[in-house]
Amino acid sequence: MSRISVRGFAVASATAVTAVGSVVGVASGSTAQNNDAEATATGATTLLADIPAGQQAEVQTASLTQQAETMAIAADTSAKKEAEEAARKAAAETAVAKKEAAEKAAKAAKEAEERKKEEEAASRSKDASAFAVQSSYTVAQIQAMARQMVPAGQFQCFSNIVDHESSWNYKAVNPSSGAYGLFQALPGSKMASAGSDWQTNPATQIKWGLNYMNERYGSPCEAWSFWQANHWY
Repeated sequence: MSRISVRGFAVASATAVTAVGSVVGVASGSTAQNNDAEATATGATTLLADIPAGQQAEVQTASLTQQAETMAIAADTSAKKEAEEAARKAAAETAVAKKEAAEKAAKAAKEAEERKKEEEAASRSKDASAFAVQSSYTVAQIQAMARQMVPAGQFQCFSNIVDHESSWNYKAVNPSSGAYGLFQALPGSKMASAGSDWQTNPATQIKWGLNYMNERYGSPCEAWSFWQANHWY
């Protein structure tokens, strides 16, 4: 017998019983017997106990085999779905990691390039001693000095601070505190670390102010960010 479920075998048996019953009923003229055969053929599902003993084991084996195959297919399908989901998740995580790594590398390269430009600009910048000493200086002359001493990328921030502190007046004095010069150093004498002529030489003051911003904040632009938030630096 080929693979067959218990129900399938029962239906086949019921059909056979119906056919035999019909023949017997006709031959005997028994209406009741004929009706019983028709009822059996119509909807009854033969129980395993109704199947001949010699065929029960085969039917049970076929049923269990079919169930095992069905469960195996379901398990394979589930495992396949889980594997596909895991692969998609791994691919997504890899893509995110690669993107983050690329962005980090790009940022590091940009920062390195900016540092290089600033270092090159600084190496080309003039020191305070490179400027001839004059009895007085105009705002334009002081700004020209600053442009030659301050890295190009930092000059605007540097200029913003000087604009707010002294309007580029290297002899500006705060009447209340005594703060002095382009950067309103308090006390003004602290600018002596950049040169003894700090009171009369704007180049010396620029040198001191640039060093102060770099050492305290990291750069003139960082100092300007702090100034904007606090209105002092």
